[in-house]
Amino acid sequence: MALWVKVVVGTTASIMILLILSSVAYLSHERKKIATLKEKYFHEYGGQLLLQELKSQQGFSFKIFKEEELKVATNDFDEKNVLGQGGNGTVYKGTLVNNEDVAIKICKTIDERQKKEFGKEILILSQINHKNIVRILGCCLEVEIPILVYEFISKGTLFDLIHVNRNLSISLSTRVRIAHETAEALAYLHSWAFPPIVHRDVKSSTILLDENLVAKVSDFGASVFAPRDEDQFVTLVQGTRGYLDPEYVQTGQLTVKSDVYSFGVVLLEL
Repeated sequence: MALWVKVVVGTTASIMILLILSSVAYLSHERKKIATLKEKYFHEYGGQLLLQELKSQQGFSFKIFKEEELKVATNDFDEKNVLGQGGNGTVYKGTLVNNEDVAIKICKTIDERQKKEFGKEILILSQINHKNIVRILGCCLEVEIPILVYEFISKGTLFDLIHVNRNLSISLSTRVRIAHETAEALAYLHSWAFPPIVHRDVKSSTILLDENLVAKVSDFGASVFAPRDEDQFVTLVQGTRGYLDPEYVQTGQLTVKSDVYSFGVVLLEL
């Protein structure tokens, strides 16, 4: 009987050890698989290009975030932290470890062309420096679809100011100033950025306002870089109904004038 008990105990212990070793081996394998996948995404989205640029440029204020950092910042992307949702993705409010508030955008989709050019395009957007354009602070590339990190703008959108907060009186001078600041931002994108940038989704809900109601053009998810040698080019029609340039809708030919038309609709709202 005693011998039988010893055999059973010994067998059970052996099985337990095998189970533990198997679990450890499985977890190790899964970690390696996840690490390999993250590295694959990082290279696909031009992470190496961004790293080289970060090393070569002194004072280049752009960061490549780890996925875990952004999960912590948003409490694992808690729905309570959602700032807004649109056709291009979901934006969360997050707080980084240095207590800086940021807006974190999880994009919905990305096509093969965007994937190949992502690193270069993010590099260009990161160098935009205009007081009326929301700054991009960094990105996370170790995920299937990149996550973007922007400066946090506290007072919400122009749409909310006009259409939601109806009890709030907005003076004519404030409305004119907001229109002027938005126009300055678009002029910068069209004329001073290199290459020129067509926003392609100008509307009152992509114009943010800070604590002093200063306008900040945001959401470059639909933006494209205008060709240097052509005044216009054909592209898949993208934008928001009511703000879309009818000529662009009919022909698919996109120009900076398409943004100007959309801005005209914003002027009517103001």
